[in-house]
Amino acid sequence: IQLENPECRYTDDSVLTMAVAEACLGDKNYAKALKHWSRKYPRAGYGGMFLDWFLGASNAPYNSYGNGSAMRVSSVGWLFKTLDETLDEAKRSAEVTHNHPEGIKGAQSVAGAIFMGRTGKSKEEIREWIKRLFGYDLDRCIQDIRPGYAFDATCQGSVPEAIIAFLESNGFEDALRLAISLGGDTDTIACITGSMAEAFYGGVPESLWAFAKSKLDPDMLAVVERFINR
Repeated sequence: IQLENPECRYTDDSVLTMAVAEACLGDKNYAKALKHWSRKYPRAGYGGMFLDWFLGASNAPYNSYGNGSAMRVSSVGWLFKTLDETLDEAKRSAEVTHNHPEGIKGAQSVAGAIFMGRTGKSKEEIREWIKRLFGYDLDRCIQDIRPGYAFDATCQGSVPEAIIAFLESNGFEDALRLAISLGGDTDTIACITGSMAEAFYGGVPESLWAFAKSKLDPDMLAVVERFINR
């Protein structure tokens, strides 16, 4: 798998991650930020229900359990001081659109794993915490999942697999490769896996980070810079 492919581009995952980060760094109005960023980048590859939501006048959630709540939540795992705060804020970031229990669970499990990874918890501690609190089956391995895995954009059908890819990895790049190797909703699974791997392994390899930055617009890089400074 060639990670630094010249044809790579940002997707809805990147756009909405910027939106949540900007909200966390500012007024925490997630609906406003999500609509602002998605309307600014309307062709990034959003799901149909989210597309209808951000183009519409109403800010009411639509009971989604899609994996969008989990792929955009990474900044929440970094910007709050306690695990309880992190879980509360992950719920808030999710429920503006993904107010289904599975949508909230997906966001909370990923944000919690990021918080635990950056504060020195072991993979086994992260695994057992997620299993206990959220009930995900994390006692599988990528090799066994891969042959029968198909595209699944739900939290319950992709977040556990993304977590397993992180838990099974031996470094950031390895985590991305394991996630992508599953197939299916690869950009989102890799986004979720990568967010946990970055926290646990202490960052993104410089070459990959430089490549990723080269694919972002200036307004996205400005949010990244604010996030790093925070």
